[in-house]
Amino acid sequence: MSAKNTNESLLTTHRRAVRKHGSPFRVMLSLLALLFCMALADGSWLTKVPPSDRSRENPYAGQPAAIAGGAFLFADHCAKCHGSDALGRGKHPSLRSDRVQVQATPGDLFWLLKNGNLRRGMPTWSAMPEPSRWQIIAYLKSLGPAAGPASGTASAANSSQEKLQ
Repeated sequence: MSAKNTNESLLTTHRRAVRKHGSPFRVMLSLLALLFCMALADGSWLTKVPPSDRSRENPYAGQPAAIAGGAFLFADHCAKCHGSDALGRGKHPSLRSDRVQVQATPGDLFWLLKNGNLRRGMPTWSAMPEPSRWQIIAYLKSLGPAAGPASGTASAANSSQEKLQ
């Protein structure tokens, strides 16, 4: 086989791969996006919460009326991104992961709702009255971790993309 035929063969193989898998740039970009999403799942936002906020207690914790109100607020403001079951949707994380349900304190979650994390797609809810934010947190904590082996990493379908902004 001549060098010309070898080069043409390689070029043909490359063109087939690009048609099948997309451009090399697109493939590399997809891999980088996946790695970025996995890095976001580390809960690094928790390290930004000041100790004074972390130690805040939810004044509505365990109150059935507050939990019911939080469920209504969650459905209205949060379910669009995190799913009606709070198990996450697409790039939005499960709020039933161990990170949210066990590791994060109510004060941590309140801080996140107040400040948001726009770089990660989480808006600030500082305009929402404090009692409403606490009710959402009471509702989230009442859900508990997701059942099964995926509880630490969201549902199996979202495990590779789970992150809490």
